[in-house]
Amino acid sequence: MIDHDQLFKRLLREFFIEFIELFLPEVHAYLDPASITFLDKEFFTGAKPEKRKGSHRVADLVVKCKFKGKRSCFLIHIEPESSRREKRGEFGRRMLRYLGLLTADQRLPVYPIAILSYDTPRDLESDTFRIEFPDKVVLVFHFTVIQLNRLKWRDFLRHDNPVASALMAKMGFAESERVEVKLECLKMIARLRLDRERAGLLSAFVETYLELSEKENETLRARIENLPDFEREVTMEFVNIWHKEGWQKGVQEGLQRERNLILRQLELQIGALSKRAQTSIKRLSIEQLELLGETLIKFANPRDLTRWLRDHAPTNGKPNGHPPQSNGRKTK
Repeated sequence: MIDHDQLFKRLLREFFIEFIELFLPEVHAYLDPASITFLDKEFFTGAKPEKRKGSHRVADLVVKCKFKGKRSCFLIHIEPESSRREKRGEFGRRMLRYLGLLTADQRLPVYPIAILSYDTPRDLESDTFRIEFPDKVVLVFHFTVIQLNRLKWRDFLRHDNPVASALMAKMGFAESERVEVKLECLKMIARLRLDRERAGLLSAFVETYLELSEKENETLRARIENLPDFEREVTMEFVNIWHKEGWQKGVQEGLQRERNLILRQLELQIGALSKRAQTSIKRLSIEQLELLGETLIKFANPRDLTRWLRDHAPTNGKPNGHPPQSNGRKTK
C-alpha cells in the first residue's frame, strides 16, 4: 500500500526551498534559505498522537526558518493530505490544533500550509476556520491551501522547478492528456540537469502517480523519439531505468533519516542503546520507524524498547524497501 503522505513529505524535504519558491513567492522573498531546519515530530513535546481508526497522526512537516537579514525565526507547517478524512470544516479545526501546539511549544509565529493531493472531490476546500457568536467574532484563522486537483498543469510548464515537474502529475488534466502530462514532467526533469539521485526521485514520483497502460507507453516512447538529442536520451533513461532506481534510493534515504532521528529521540528518552537494540532498529521499515517514533514517548526504560522491538521487529531480518504498488492503470 502506498503511503501517499510520506511520499509527499520526502519530496518536500528534498526540495523545500523550490516548493516555497513555486507556490509562495512572497514567503520566499523574506525567508533565509540557509537557515532552514526540519523539526518534525521530535519537537512536538505537547502533541499527543491522534487516534484515527487504529492509526496515529501528528503534524507532518515543520520547518524552522529565519527571516532574511534578521535573527528572528518563524515556523512553516506543511500538512500533506492524500484523502479528505474529515467532514467539511473539520480539517480547519485540525490545522488550528497544530497551530496551537506549535505556538505553545516553540513560541514562534507559524505559517500554516495544507497541500491536498486527492483526486476527488474537486470542490474547493476552505482555507478559513471561524469561531463566532451572534454578538462576537472570537477567531478567524486563515491557512494556505494548495489543492492540486484544482490547478491547471499547463500553467506550470514555464516553471523549470523540480516540485512542478513532480506535482503536475497530480494536477487537473483530461484523460486524453495523460501521455502529454507525463512527457512534459519528464522533459522538465531532464532540463533541470539534476544529479542522478534527485532526478530519479522525481521521476519515481511521476511514475507512481501517472503509470501508463502499454498502449499509452508506446505513444510516449514514440513522442520521446522526436525530442532533441539531450532530452531524448535523458527522458528515455527515466522511462527505462531511473524511476525504479530513484524509488529504491528514495526509500533508503528516507529510512536513514528516520532511523537517525529515532535513535536520537530514544537516547534522550531512555539513555544509551545496546548494540542489539540498534541492530533491531536498523531492520525496521520506514512505517515501523514512524510507529516507533510515535510510541517511544511512553518508554520509561530500555526494557520497554526491548518489548516493543520483540513485538514489532521483522522476522526475516531485513527492512522493507519495495517499490509501492501503483494505483494507476496497468495491462497484463
